[in-house]
Amino acid sequence: MSSSASARASLGVELLGVVARLNRLATQRTTLPLPWAQARLLGTIEDQGPTRISDLAALDHCSQPTMTMQVRRLEDAGLVTRTTDPADARAVLIQITAAGIETLRRVRADRAGVIDPHIASLGDDDRQTLAAAVRVLQRLLNDAAPKSMVFTPPNR
Repeated sequence: MSSSASARASLGVELLGVVARLNRLATQRTTLPLPWAQARLLGTIEDQGPTRISDLAALDHCSQPTMTMQVRRLEDAGLVTRTTDPADARAVLIQITAAGIETLRRVRADRAGVIDPHIASLGDDDRQTLAAAVRVLQRLLNDAAPKSMVFTPPNR
């Protein structure tokens, strides 16, 4: 592997490590209205739009029965609904509800509330660099995602 390829691979490892640590910090220092795994699944359902349980299981690398149980918990809480798949009447699609969107908004705001004071303590140059890095990461995600999954930043 060339030194530039090695540096790129190292940057990917570093980026994923930093993002994981940032996520842990935000999750550990806040009280969420639902378990983190359910909040993460709710975010996936929002991102995917109406989706089959089998597709959610594949995305989450778990079995269909495990995903069915997770979806049932979200459904019991009124955060998702099941509808018939118009392409196949035997299948159901899972879709986020208005209550699910509001819960997800609260989860994101609460987690960001942990990070925001740290961002506020940065100097102007570092905040501008971080804002530019966020835009680069959004482009990276958009380039990596299927065209139906292009990332749109939440309204603030």
